[in-house]
Amino acid sequence: MAAEGGERVAIVGAGLAGCLLAVLLGRRGIAVTVYERRPDPRVAGAERGRSINLAVSARGLAALEQVGLRDQSLKQALPMHGRMVHPLAGGQNFQPYSADGERAINSISRAELNRSLLDTAESTPGVTLRFSQRVTGVDVEAGALLLEDADPEPADVVLAGDGAYSAARRSLRLDEDADFLEHGYKELTVPPRDGGFALDPDALHIWPRGTSMMIALPNLDRSFTCTLFWPKQDFAALDTPEKVSAYFERHYPDVAGLMPDLTGDYERNPVGSLVTVRCWPWTRYGRGALVALLGDAAHAIVPFFGQGANCAFEDCIEIDRCLTETGGDWRRALSLYQERRKANTDAIAEMALDNFVEMRDRVSSPVYRAKQAATHALERRLAGRYVSRYELVSFSTIPYARIPARIRRQNRVLAAAAFGSAAALGLGLRALVRRG
Repeated sequence: MAAEGGERVAIVGAGLAGCLLAVLLGRRGIAVTVYERRPDPRVAGAERGRSINLAVSARGLAALEQVGLRDQSLKQALPMHGRMVHPLAGGQNFQPYSADGERAINSISRAELNRSLLDTAESTPGVTLRFSQRVTGVDVEAGALLLEDADPEPADVVLAGDGAYSAARRSLRLDEDADFLEHGYKELTVPPRDGGFALDPDALHIWPRGTSMMIALPNLDRSFTCTLFWPKQDFAALDTPEKVSAYFERHYPDVAGLMPDLTGDYERNPVGSLVTVRCWPWTRYGRGALVALLGDAAHAIVPFFGQGANCAFEDCIEIDRCLTETGGDWRRALSLYQERRKANTDAIAEMALDNFVEMRDRVSSPVYRAKQAATHALERRLAGRYVSRYELVSFSTIPYARIPARIRRQNRVLAAAAFGSAAALGLGLRALVRRG
């Protein structure tokens, strides 16, 4: 397909990534129509069953900076400088995310961030938002979007950001795999207490319980959103209010009394699924249209590194960058985009799965805490040369795919240093930083 100019460009999904991409394209002078199956959430309210909180970190903030929303988003966010771990035996402990204790991830309302992005998209010349328009597929030969209860609509370029269960992806019949965890999630609420936060608002709270866990993130209204990550059969087993209350008193004793509507929340709120989606290719070319997937539609990941939205935002920035590099040639740009992003999304998918084990089990171990203290000590002593995996993921924009190799090289240098001098250690770490 030729350079950008007269193509009919459609984005499927007005979630976080779809809106960000619409703004980026609109600012390039590309007319784009965004199709969203929901009513306008600014009017109808947020969709139930979706995770309420996001943890926005360096990658997401860098993307929001591109559309002028970084500072506004931070005003809607609460910084979390570390984890507050709540062992069953009591004696909670704080584990800072960064070696200097200064860096933070940001708890932000998904609905508020989506609202800001929708407002920005709506005010961008050339961007049209169409709500209550469910896309059921794409006909790449005819160059048409297939809509529920409506005639097909012409489209030359379709950018599908319609989530993990993407209708656009299914219609393309790509090579895909959806790997579901045996765990599900359910959200609960800790309301404000005497007008203030009932828990420390500077932390992401974790109740690790071996095969399961609960986390809590702070909100601007001084409440906390708690999320249970349990094996699905455990949710089903608590089938009466009495069982729910007794279970929480036994397994989460320090927070059960802070949830006055625990049993009501537990009954009302749905159990969501946790899925990793891998597919290839992310693009499909036909005589009438070309289609590309982005965000969860291309690479849904589990939420245990807080990188889902951050990763999807990077997709949008990459598409915009590739359009610049190819002079607006959509086919070349989207081919380049998928080649660059695939390895990165595969890498963060694996790291997110591993972080689930860390959060639900390892963080409560004295051995883990000692290891983290040693890691932070190395980071302070060898600033910029030795960097933990968490900091590389959350506080840098280094491509995800380069992080595992960087960590392996660091560890090899440290092992070698056990038999050498401190000077050799410094030289080796300087070398690996130049490479990674």
